[in-house]
Amino acid sequence: MTIKDILDTKKVSISFEIFPPKQTDDCTKIFQTAEELAALHPDFMSITYGAGGSTRVNTAEIAAHIQSLSTSSLAHLTCIGNSEDEVYDAIQGLKARSIQNVLALRGDLPDGNADATVPGFKHASDLVKVLKKEGFCVGGACYPEGHPESPNRMQDIENLKYKVDNGVDFLTTQMFFENTMFYSFLYRLQSAGIRLPVIAGIMPITSPNQIKRMIELSDAFVPEKLLAMCDRFKDSPEALRQAGIAYATEQIIDLISNGVRGIHIYTMNRPSIARAIMQNIDSILAASNGATSA
Repeated sequence: MTIKDILDTKKVSISFEIFPPKQTDDCTKIFQTAEELAALHPDFMSITYGAGGSTRVNTAEIAAHIQSLSTSSLAHLTCIGNSEDEVYDAIQGLKARSIQNVLALRGDLPDGNADATVPGFKHASDLVKVLKKEGFCVGGACYPEGHPESPNRMQDIENLKYKVDNGVDFLTTQMFFENTMFYSFLYRLQSAGIRLPVIAGIMPITSPNQIKRMIELSDAFVPEKLLAMCDRFKDSPEALRQAGIAYATEQIIDLISNGVRGIHIYTMNRPSIARAIMQNIDSILAASNGATSA
């Protein structure tokens, strides 16, 4: 099933993200992770695009395995570090495995080196056009706080609109930790005439190192209350885990209460975290989708 169809029919959708092993072609452990997550009945699961060699192949294999679990999959595809032939080979590999949904990404520039791009695929928007021609349902990434490389938020929205106009069917946000920033972002999208479904990306913080890593990767704003939480419980892993799950749950409940229809949980390949969050919101999801929980 395409992500577009899911978003059109579900009042509130929940999805999970996993990433392939960094090395080797052994997917046994990640297959098990996917199976545990699929047992939680997400509306779809996404699999990131591994950097280099066999891990790129693993993305397609894992996406296919997710579909074998009666769960729709969303395969990430980047154009950084690939030749044009490699990009087309990856696309054909996805089609051969009956993958319908692809998240089109440029990918991170190695050390900011723009020369890592290849002709025809300098931006995600270039990849979007090709994927649409190949018949995929195509997602795009977006940044509530603005893309780190954009000079300002206005330019960021203009770049995003260009990508959307090339055929994007839905958007998924980078993780954010302050919901008001997301609501402000939605207003800017509406003002620019961008009216696609926007899935909110939530990252449960369960270790102090995660905060440092998120700031390094995305320069995300971290609210004082989240910093205080991490500082207070930094020496108690189980307490921080519980607090992080509670914080993410609070974000999700607020988003659903304010009409957000898509929640994407960055699971970091940890089914126990996703399971705890789903237990916290099962009745909320049931009520939102017009059912009653057991």
